[in-house]
Amino acid sequence: MSNAVAGRGDSVAGRGRLAGAGVDWGWAGGETGGVAETRFGSCTLCEALCGLEFQVDSGRVLSIKGDRLDPLSRGHICPKGVALQDLHEGERLRTPVRKTADGWEEISWDEAFDLVVERLAAIRNEHGRNAVGVYLGNPTVHSLGALTHGTTFLSLLRTRNRFSATSVDQLPHQLVASLMFGHQFLIPIPDIDRTDFFLVIGANPMVSNGSIMTVPDFARRRAELRERGGRMVVVDPRRTETAKIADTHHFIRPGTDAALLLAMVGVVLEKVEGYDEVREIVEPITVEWAESVTGVTGIRALAQEFAAADTAVAYGRTGVSTQAHGAVCQWAIQVLNVITGNLDRPGGAMFTKPAVDLLRITSAGGRDRWRSSVRGLSEFAGELPVAALAEEIGGIRAMVVSAGNPVLSTPDGGKLDKALSTLDFMVAVDPKINETTKHADVILPPTTALERDHYDLVFHALAVRNTAKFSPALFPKPAGARHDWEIFRELGLRYAKRFRDKWFKAQLLRLSPTRIVDLLLRTGSRKLSLRTLKKHPHGLDLGPLTPRGLDKLDIAPKFLADAAREVGKMTAPQGLLLIGRRHLRANNSWMNDIPRLTKGKARSHLLMHPDDLKGHGLGDGDSVRVRSAAGEVTATVAATEDIMPGVVSLPHGYAEVSANDLTDPAVLDVSGNAVLNGVPVTVSAA
Repeated sequence: MSNAVAGRGDSVAGRGRLAGAGVDWGWAGGETGGVAETRFGSCTLCEALCGLEFQVDSGRVLSIKGDRLDPLSRGHICPKGVALQDLHEGERLRTPVRKTADGWEEISWDEAFDLVVERLAAIRNEHGRNAVGVYLGNPTVHSLGALTHGTTFLSLLRTRNRFSATSVDQLPHQLVASLMFGHQFLIPIPDIDRTDFFLVIGANPMVSNGSIMTVPDFARRRAELRERGGRMVVVDPRRTETAKIADTHHFIRPGTDAALLLAMVGVVLEKVEGYDEVREIVEPITVEWAESVTGVTGIRALAQEFAAADTAVAYGRTGVSTQAHGAVCQWAIQVLNVITGNLDRPGGAMFTKPAVDLLRITSAGGRDRWRSSVRGLSEFAGELPVAALAEEIGGIRAMVVSAGNPVLSTPDGGKLDKALSTLDFMVAVDPKINETTKHADVILPPTTALERDHYDLVFHALAVRNTAKFSPALFPKPAGARHDWEIFRELGLRYAKRFRDKWFKAQLLRLSPTRIVDLLLRTGSRKLSLRTLKKHPHGLDLGPLTPRGLDKLDIAPKFLADAAREVGKMTAPQGLLLIGRRHLRANNSWMNDIPRLTKGKARSHLLMHPDDLKGHGLGDGDSVRVRSAAGEVTATVAATEDIMPGVVSLPHGYAEVSANDLTDPAVLDVSGNAVLNGVPVTVSAA
């Protein structure tokens, strides 16, 4: 990236210390030009919503540490929160750039907006509205403006070719919530602060700080669970950071969790009356069969212990969502919570009551209202599975990519990389040139997280405690810069002039994100306002989760019941199976270029059990070739007994090597989610 389109800030020294039950990181550096000012806000880099205390002076961050008065995070901070300074001061685009034969060229905002709207409109006029495709990356939900204005602009395009990171992540969660409870955002959240038995399946909240369960300060909450006599059991093919602090850890063969969960449901139903529609589904799933398939012993005892606890909650995350039976896994988890009486009760699986309720401001997502043109894959909540994106390009002639790097984060990135190069036009809203945005004809860079106001619309609705917090921008935006909402506002208003079919909706773009949030707060059940939240810079505590009551509970929707009946055809996996893993110092496909987070030992290595290494004639530290049906990568292998024999682990999102390059886009869960775990592979010397 040339210096003409990027700036670089100075780095600062760092320090870390162990505090309480978890790791508390604080960083400081830089010279002060006067009296340092203390400011408070929230980290927006992951789902944890950690409160932060900033020391700033003369437009620079002097230190970042956890805000101990934040009612949700209670002083917790991880290395990513500290890296907010690097994202703010580091190398990034400051002005729009256009691709030319000689490289990237800076252009004005007006010129960029006109060029983008002209090209998108021309392609729609010539080829139809579905010739424009959309991809939304994970950071979209971490930006207030991207949610309030980005989604509105993209709806003006009126395309059915919409894709996002949802279908390589949490799609089974949302599908199950939609079919069982009536809305894709009515997702039960573990009441970890009051439960007596916490069953964790395919999740690693010690690293993620919760996911589809906003739970900062997890280590201390786990310690509090133990102090009140509760237990935590983890089921995972790897002895993760969370498994290491569990009371019990069970290794399980990747992709077989549905067999375990359905067998547990069957055991509980031996002592519970009713639920005949579920009983019929799980009757063929015996404990003995499930143990032979999964490699887990003691399934009956685990189910009985779960059912006997005063309160209990089962929770599963990406490890179970991103596998061949992901939707069945998430359904069975909620069935367990229901039949043991642990749904919508303290200590069980509960529903949040946030100050801005997503159910009020979003429509319930439909399913199968249209399908992709090549494989006929079903839409859900207005989106198609992202595993179909590469093959749909051709019919798709232009792409709008916002805050995403699907070349690194979706199945068979190499295939998508080639497909993107054939587009007639592409625009990216992103501050960096990466593996995906390099294909763009125009890049529109937004301001950084520290330069914009924030109220979290999504993760307050997924948190283990009801809170509300407004974080004003730490710094004013630089002269000539644009917030993401300002970018989408201009694009939307100019595009609406070309196509008057949604002109009225485009006028909503004239409202600022803070004005929209203030209206939502005032009309919400809590009757708050931005003025009120500004008086509580640490956040407002709205109390623990409380029973919500359900308008709908369909415990055995036909679509999920039919999928569950297929689990009985499963056989014990053979050969090596690949799983992913997450690192505390990374977040999907971004932040892997920040020195503060990437220093030290490489983290993109392949984990393998010593017995498997020996059986393949390999040694710790060897360079190996990993092959799957989709492709191959070369990686350095590391021996560890923390992984189950027959299993290997590789993270995704790293430019040098990524698990997603081994993921076959042809293999999907019934929900349409990509199968990233339990991928058959071979490993040999490189």
